[in-house]
Amino acid sequence: MQEAEIYSTVGRELLAANALSPEDLSRSLALIGGHHIDYADIYCQRTAFESWHLEEGMVKSGSFQIDQGVGVRAVAGEKTAFAYADNLSADSIRRSAQTVRVIGPAGGEAAVAPLSRRPAHIVHSAEDPIRSLDSAAKVALLNRVETLAKAADPRIVQVMAGLTCEYDLIYLARLDGRHAADIRPLVRLSVSVIAKQGERREQGSAGGGGRFGLDYFDEARLQEYVNHAVQQALTNLEARPAPAGAMKVVLGNGWPGVLLHEAVGHGLEGDFNRKKTSAFAGRIGERVAAKGVTVVDQGDIDGRRGSLNIDDEGNETGRTVLIEDGILTGYIQDETNARLMGVPVTGNGRRESYSAVPMPRMTNTFMENGSYPAEEIIASIDKGIYAVNFGGGQVDITSGKFVFSASEAWWVENGKLQYPVKGATIIGNGPEVLKHVSMIGNDTALDTGVGVCGKEGQSVPVGVGQPTLRIDEGLVVGGSEG
Repeated sequence: MQEAEIYSTVGRELLAANALSPEDLSRSLALIGGHHIDYADIYCQRTAFESWHLEEGMVKSGSFQIDQGVGVRAVAGEKTAFAYADNLSADSIRRSAQTVRVIGPAGGEAAVAPLSRRPAHIVHSAEDPIRSLDSAAKVALLNRVETLAKAADPRIVQVMAGLTCEYDLIYLARLDGRHAADIRPLVRLSVSVIAKQGERREQGSAGGGGRFGLDYFDEARLQEYVNHAVQQALTNLEARPAPAGAMKVVLGNGWPGVLLHEAVGHGLEGDFNRKKTSAFAGRIGERVAAKGVTVVDQGDIDGRRGSLNIDDEGNETGRTVLIEDGILTGYIQDETNARLMGVPVTGNGRRESYSAVPMPRMTNTFMENGSYPAEEIIASIDKGIYAVNFGGGQVDITSGKFVFSASEAWWVENGKLQYPVKGATIIGNGPEVLKHVSMIGNDTALDTGVGVCGKEGQSVPVGVGQPTLRIDEGLVVGGSEG
């Protein structure tokens, strides 16, 4: 679907369906512009969401819901006024506009600029994934996952599978006259298996998705997810207690980039740096990582979970280099923080929904390739941990300290994988750890499409990634031995 078709579809299914027009939005913005306001916007949204969960060959739960509404925002200096309504009507938008305009004194001269469309580079499908398969076919898809998992190994005793589909329409009008529309599909398939050997039971999980229709989940992709989940569960059946202490750590490629996202990425968001609550505040141009470390946020990668044609302020997404060869070069910015910091916007203004205020958020954040094969990095370790995959974790933005649990890890000795370990937690300080990266793999990969990022109570879909990394110092492994 091309840009003109997106505007036509959104205009028909979101605006006209609620007896609205772009001119109605401009008239409400004019109410705000009559006060001393630096920026204002109106964000209209309609989201359809469907989910299915299958366990032991039965659909245990299923849901479908539609949510729509409008958020109206006015910004004056560092102050933001925001109002939202869970219905779309000219009257609710006008009342919201009257509410937020009081943030600025009357008598402003910010009249609404003539309406103009914001062109965007189309980076993902506009297909409605909910309609791409009927209900029976969706259940059959999940049943196929269970069949493949049960056939993979007799030790697999339980299979859970989940499917979610989202179809999001947005229309944005700004005080500067810019209008933008977008259609955002999102699908995700999750697989979880339990393996049993004797009295021991272990779990493995996998999955993925992106901004596609459900035909993305073909037989080969289902088999890939199942194989990964089964392999992880069977590996964990053989796992021994993890050692504890400071040691060399090798981080796998792909999803382990969630550590980079949490421990470093949030600290590079503009609001934390403007308020000087980030460990990276005021350090542009300084060395903050080892040579060779280049970290990028890129929201225009085709079809990725964290990608957007436009951000939630109507700006085109793109590639922002945050750290280049170890030197801090920039931050992730939305409209407000870019204006207050006197720098360009980066297309990273994001919000969970119409009922939330946008803020600078990551899209797809990853470290770029180095030159070492992964096998050579592992072979270079005398004693240490190879963390293949991660589960949950947490980070303190101000200090950069983090704790992550490894869902799959191995003990490495004399350059060889010796045995899997369980119960390993990786503890460190994000800014410090980056300084001790000694080998960077040539196998950068993004995750399979499962990332969800939380910030100030809002969750948005994101992508993470990195190559295989060797970190010599700064990490402590918490385990059950030591």
